[in-house]
Amino acid sequence: MAVAALVLAAGLPASASAPPDRPHHARPWVKLCLTLKRMPGHRHIRCNYPPTPRRERAAMRLAEARRTPTINEISIPTSPSTPVGITAGPDGNMWFTENYANKIGKVTTGGVFTEYSLPTADSQPAHIVTGPDGALWFTEATNNKIGKITTSGTITEYSLPTSNAYPWGITVGPDDNLWFTEIDANKIGKITTSGTITEYSLPTSNAYPALITAGPDGNLWFTQSLAAGVAKITTGGSITEYTAPSQDAMPIGITTGADGNLWYADGAGRISSVTTSGTFSEYAVTDSNSFPWGITLGPDDNVWAALQVSGDIASATTSGTISEYALPTSNSGPFQLAVGPDDNLWVTEDYIDQLAVVTP
Repeated sequence: MAVAALVLAAGLPASASAPPDRPHHARPWVKLCLTLKRMPGHRHIRCNYPPTPRRERAAMRLAEARRTPTINEISIPTSPSTPVGITAGPDGNMWFTENYANKIGKVTTGGVFTEYSLPTADSQPAHIVTGPDGALWFTEATNNKIGKITTSGTITEYSLPTSNAYPWGITVGPDDNLWFTEIDANKIGKITTSGTITEYSLPTSNAYPALITAGPDGNLWFTQSLAAGVAKITTGGSITEYTAPSQDAMPIGITTGADGNLWYADGAGRISSVTTSGTFSEYAVTDSNSFPWGITLGPDDNVWAALQVSGDIASATTSGTISEYALPTSNSGPFQLAVGPDDNLWVTEDYIDQLAVVTP
């Protein structure tokens, strides 16, 4: 694929040069959207980044404005930044990854930023979580490492045993280890806080494990975007897979809901749940081509999802009632969400190098 095409696909200006010394790799949101576009019901999904506005959404946005929560946006100092993952840190700040800028960012709830450059060029940091040791742990997708940064900014990196694994999602397990997905290696990885890594191969080939979360049953649950389902792995490494009811299902983000079920963002236009025994419920959002991606449990006990292509965020009650809200900037590319110490939802806006702060 041409360099210019990749730059545009990643939501960057055409004038931005590609980072040096790394093979070009279609970022996951590009690959999954293009895969969805080949399915009969999603041929009209817009996989150019950022997408062009759709006139048919205008009336719906006006109607939504009457019930939109308070939303503010703040610009990240570096541009292009391409923020992806975000989490609440142990220091009362929000920490996020800057996938294109090759940085880890920190922002106070008052909007003051600090940025830390990674030691290796073009590491493409993806998702981030607060570890049991009080440090922030994150994946380095193209650098094939797991990174750790202290709240004072000291960075340590750990290389994966499998080359070109493309680590992506990361979470803390009930065993106080960090668990992460390896998209291209088709594995789930585990790393202790001292840096010992164990990997587990998935039963289904090319499943594309995307994001991972700790479940209410003491297992780790993760999505298998190209296997149309979710799976769980015990802390001992035993894996069970569950297939979603819809044939076009593309589970991406996943979180534990207030009802004790696992909730996931389905790129095919749904916010869905699955019980720990494997029973699914699927709920459609307004636009089947809105490309739901990240998801988290909100301070109001609803799950909140980022609708990447439509530029909206959505909340779903445990009974499946969905409300959708337009972000202030069109085509912002909302990606991931996290609850901050201020009880607001913080959202990475991937296309425009901003963070949105949502008061439900």
